[in-house]
Amino acid sequence: MKENLIKSAARVKDLGEVFTPKKIVNFMLDQPEIQAKVQDLTATFLEPAAGEGAFLTELLTRKMKVAQVQSHNAKDYGKNCLIALSTLYGIEIMEDNVEMLVMNMIMTFHDVYNSTVVSKFNASKPDIHVLKSAQIIIKVNISQGDTLKKIMADGSPIIFSEWKLIVGKVKKVERIEYTFDAIINGGSPKEPSQNRYENIDLFADFSEDNMQTKSQDSIPKKKYAIVKWTDIYKEKLE
Repeated sequence: MKENLIKSAARVKDLGEVFTPKKIVNFMLDQPEIQAKVQDLTATFLEPAAGEGAFLTELLTRKMKVAQVQSHNAKDYGKNCLIALSTLYGIEIMEDNVEMLVMNMIMTFHDVYNSTVVSKFNASKPDIHVLKSAQIIIKVNISQGDTLKKIMADGSPIIFSEWKLIVGKVKKVERIEYTFDAIINGGSPKEPSQNRYENIDLFADFSEDNMQTKSQDSIPKKKYAIVKWTDIYKEKLE
């Protein structure tokens, strides 16, 4: 089936909008330095011009394969899939693209998780709590906005959530909100470019020891409760 790389000549002219062919996506993600990061479930990726999700859906598929390898049972697999998903972020300026991007991410997660948890881990059925939590993560991690200006379509700051892994007998997660501007100015390794995805540690500079030295923009907008990964969908506040 032939790939449709443009939506209209007008959008190419006005926005420079051309989608990346799947062959190029795979070539870029097959680079050794990127493959090494994909093997790390907690390594974060940001796609600053996400389109309909060519890079992000492929990254998700590959990371979910890693989650499968690292899991011993269906429960582990569901949790590891959510951890992998939580590391993928996207910004896209066009509303119709964002709608397709969110749908494509949800469909990719559902298809891979549903088939694998049954066929590889002998689950009787997919865990609905995993699927519902995945939808929340996707909707939170995808933003309609301008990457360079760091603002959403309505002019408000782009806000991303860090899904902080809390290690213990049972792995839990803490959701912490930051503005994108605070993340970039707070010391991320590099400013994301506008024409390709980047692998960056989005929250590298937001340790507990130096939180108080950041601008007020880096203070969480809401205080979420620490919960199990499969309870993310409840969006509990403290």
